Amino acid sequence: MRRASLAAGLALLPLGWVLSSRGMTGHMAAHMIAVAIAAPLVAIGVQHGRWDPATRWPRLAAPLPAALIEAVIVWGWHVPALRRLADHQPAWLILEQASFLAAGLLLWSAVLAPRHRAAGVGALLVTSMHMTLLGALIGLAPRPLYTHHGVDALIDQQIAGVVMLLVGGVAYLLGGLAMLGRLLQTRNEAIA
Repeated sequence: MRRASLAAGLALLPLGWVLSSRGMTGHMAAHMIAVAIAAPLVAIGVQHGRWDPATRWPRLAAPLPAALIEAVIVWGWHVPALRRLADHQPAWLILEQASFLAAGLLLWSAVLAPRHRAAGVGALLVTSMHMTLLGALIGLAPRPLYTHHGVDALIDQQIAGVVMLLVGGVAYLLGGLAMLGRLLQTRNEAIA
């Protein structure tokens, strides 16, 4: 199971690279693949192994610090000047996508650690909220924030905001609810 999860997560990354060159919507799809789909699969794949961030760096890979790191990286890369750099300089795009994956891996690894289940629920729900907020801000902006995407920049940006709202918000919300379900089940079994 863990090897299959790791393989699936890593196999999705090239799709993100291809999509990232397709305007703001492609960028957002690549971003969501990295942090909300590939990262949890990779985290499951490396769980309890020597590459598990929660094992290697337990203080850093605690749910709330990891959620804060992930939020700073996600919001930072959506500053228009950094977004422009990543769109026009391959080295910046590599750095951006690698930081999305690393931040996502750190967060998902932290919340999957058994000692952090309750805090993990909170971290995933907070992440769901900030992803939803950023997606709404991008999608509902009255003018293009990323003008370097051409004539249809506003439409492209609006679709990108919806992608972030749906994929980012839903992935973290479902992850948080699944973690909450596991936490409640464990508590019920302990009581019985």
